[in-house]
Amino acid sequence: MANQFDGRVALVTGGASGIGRVAAQAFAREGARVIVCTDANIKGGEETVKMIKEAGGEASFVKCDVSKAADVEAMVDKCISLYGRLDYAFNNAGIGPDGKRVPIANIVDCPEEIWDRTIDINLKGVFLCMKYELKQMLKQKYGVIVNTSSVGAYKPVPGFCAYDASKIGVIGLTKEAALEVAAAGIRVNAVLPGPTDRTLLFDYLTGAKPEEKNKMMNVIPMKRIGHPEDIAAAVVWLCSDSASFITGHVMPVDGGMSAM
Repeated sequence: MANQFDGRVALVTGGASGIGRVAAQAFAREGARVIVCTDANIKGGEETVKMIKEAGGEASFVKCDVSKAADVEAMVDKCISLYGRLDYAFNNAGIGPDGKRVPIANIVDCPEEIWDRTIDINLKGVFLCMKYELKQMLKQKYGVIVNTSSVGAYKPVPGFCAYDASKIGVIGLTKEAALEVAAAGIRVNAVLPGPTDRTLLFDYLTGAKPEEKNKMMNVIPMKRIGHPEDIAAAVVWLCSDSASFITGHVMPVDGGMSAM
């Protein structure tokens, strides 16, 4: 274990798999004690904690529906009761139209309940997480938040109306929060992943139609799919002292897609 974040505490939502799991492990490798949060995939969240502990780190699991204020407040309270502080928060929980859990649907066909659920988790969830995380960070006069948006905020995809709208909203919330707390020394940034393997969205989109992977690769200038480690490295760096003068920044991690 390294010690860049020794004595610090990191909270990761959507930590049951993919980007969230790898980011939680990355924080732990840097010495942070980690709160791993998820709602639906409890088994996956507990497995992430187990993996961190087996590697010599310290972590705890907290069940949380980020679309519910009471759950989010309880999640932050649990973090404080366990570890006494909250230094880093990676607000990563989200859902997208993968053709399995959530249908791919144009605006005229998108069910209202799909719109509401997507906005509730992806956008309201980030709002609620920042609301309670920032309250604690302001008390401490220290903290860093990284939110997960998406390259879809810059490159909308037909059939992804609620997802793309929610991820555009995350960018606005990130910049708003960064301005509100900058004078307190708290930083807020966002990462915008491109297509990333070992995520449920990618696996479901390409599982039934493997040719979809090639289509995605063809629109990525670097001609490869992203890895969760690519995103996690950006998140850890944004939380580090190396990025101490960076706030309100929106960082694409997309192999060059947003440059086109």
